[in-house]
Amino acid sequence: MKLDDNITKLKNIGETRALAFKALSIYTIGDLITHYPRDYEDRSKITDITEIELDEKYVIKATFYKECEVLRARGMIITKGFVKDKTGTLEIVWFNQPYLKNTFKAGSDVYFFIGKVSEKNGKKQMISPDFEKESEISLNASRIVPIYPATNGLTQKLLRKTIADSLNQISEEYEDFLADDILKKYDLCAKSYAVKNIHFPENNEAFFKARKRLVFEEFFVLLLALLKIKGVSKDEATSVFINNNFDTNINFGYELTNAQKKVISEIKHDFKAGHAMCRLVQGDVGSGKTAVSLIAAYLAIKSGYQAAIMAPTEVLARQHFEGFAEIFKPLGVNTVMLSGSMKKKDKDFALAEIASGDAQMIVGTHSLIQDRVEFENLGLVVTDEQHRFGVLQRKTFSKKGEFPHVLVMSATPIPRTLALVLYGDLDISIINEMPPGRQKIETFAVNSSYRNRIFEFIKKEVDAGSQAYIICSSIENDTENIKSVLNYTEEIKQSGLNGYSVACLHGRMKQSEKEEIMDKFARNEISVLVATTVVEVGVNVPNATIMVIENAERFGLSQLHQLRGRVGRGKKQSYCVLVSDSKGETTKKRLKAMVDTTDGFLLSELDLKLRGTGDFFGTRQHGLIELKIGNLYKDTKELAIAQELAKEMALKGIEGNEKLVGTVKSLMDKLTKS
Repeated sequence: MKLDDNITKLKNIGETRALAFKALSIYTIGDLITHYPRDYEDRSKITDITEIELDEKYVIKATFYKECEVLRARGMIITKGFVKDKTGTLEIVWFNQPYLKNTFKAGSDVYFFIGKVSEKNGKKQMISPDFEKESEISLNASRIVPIYPATNGLTQKLLRKTIADSLNQISEEYEDFLADDILKKYDLCAKSYAVKNIHFPENNEAFFKARKRLVFEEFFVLLLALLKIKGVSKDEATSVFINNNFDTNINFGYELTNAQKKVISEIKHDFKAGHAMCRLVQGDVGSGKTAVSLIAAYLAIKSGYQAAIMAPTEVLARQHFEGFAEIFKPLGVNTVMLSGSMKKKDKDFALAEIASGDAQMIVGTHSLIQDRVEFENLGLVVTDEQHRFGVLQRKTFSKKGEFPHVLVMSATPIPRTLALVLYGDLDISIINEMPPGRQKIETFAVNSSYRNRIFEFIKKEVDAGSQAYIICSSIENDTENIKSVLNYTEEIKQSGLNGYSVACLHGRMKQSEKEEIMDKFARNEISVLVATTVVEVGVNVPNATIMVIENAERFGLSQLHQLRGRVGRGKKQSYCVLVSDSKGETTKKRLKAMVDTTDGFLLSELDLKLRGTGDFFGTRQHGLIELKIGNLYKDTKELAIAQELAKEMALKGIEGNEKLVGTVKSLMDKLTKS
């Protein structure tokens, strides 16, 4: 059996079970083997029955001393087993599994795993334990046992057996694309040893060796793929020489913060370094990233070059265009906009202006990276909300010219470990200071019993001239407990906010419809906007003072923080209300963090710690493959050494190592298609 064989080649995996595996993105034997455990249970310690205590979990080995009984109570079917060991007796209880009565016979010796102990009518009971007959003992018993991410139709026992069978039946050797000298240098075990012991570790030491190897490999391949996409070296020689001595005392109507001044100084230093700048500027919403990019653009334009900024949405692109044009027009700088929705006549005019060099400052969407867009003398490329663009888009844009300087902006505060992966070719600047006079957004976490009070508060604010957002996690209802944009908008119009101007906004609407609604909201023709997260980026309505987020447990901390940043953009006091009925501990921690701090970097670190990489961004939207085993929050040591090797191998070239070339190419394809 080979790694690329379909899992239906395994015994007992038919079409129905294959569909269940498909829900876990498992199609082949290779997918199955890389479906790594999320946790482990230590089943090596067997406890005597007389030693077990209430509310704890144990492994016991016992014998059925009489037949099982099946009872009905409170609408449930209860199967009760009676077992003993050399020290005492115990009842075993399962719910709604009557078939178990015929599974066990008196005299059967059975292992019961990690069952929780309770007491009823003076008798101790073990509730719903996993089990295995001694006559059928396998990898599950008396050892460290894997617990896998699962789904309906796939039990832990089935997953363990299927993975164990596949490991035993693979006919091909694991081709280790890490050479022996690399394994020795970084103290890594062989691939075959790692795969076996990550699933069924011989002992703790074997597990840690296996995990270290697989985490290192995962980071190494990802970083190498990103480097191959981006280009190996950021130190590209450039003929673009920007004079940083021009007066940049531009009147923004406020004094720049020290953090902004520091970043501008770093950009000026890059301009005279002799190679193309590749710099990421991170900062919360409202920290002044756009002002920094405007000053950088002004220096490029005064030095005789064109500057261009690409935004992920038309709303944000137009916002930038209006802001840049307002400041640049008195300075004699011609600002032009280019977007996909423009009329052909206007688009052709903009393209001609860009090609001739008459357009000095160009603002647009991804339309700027199309082949037909030609620049006369592009000196600076700016991408805003960088995490919204795939790495290939950024590379294509930055090549529009003779190695122009590249400035990347992101309002999503990203932990440095994650930035290493996403932006490994960039220097990083951080704006961690807010402009003076900006008011803190008051944040509250409440349950749905407060909803009527929330509506009354919205009415009060709207009557005073303000506006409100209400965010829902879905367009249509997933379940009755989830508020959706379409249904909730109608519900609010009929009851909670009857008589007020309410509209909805979501991603399935035509671009022209979305633009029209946002324009009306910006002009205060709509008082309350019920929307999905399409408003997360690129909406600037200073008059909006309330952000209500329904089912807040369904959003990550970083996303909640971004949504909160849609209010508090004017002079009025603003509020964010997080509504959730979730009792989960993780949700409580996250919502408490939102109430306690407005520091996006602190929140991003916590988000990464609590939820992991894939959920932090969302794999498909942001072009980052979800890690199967590595944890960017915990595995920083492995990340650092994997990056060291990836850079070394990228510079040397990997041709000749066919397995590595194929693995990296496959990942590059996934990344560039995201």
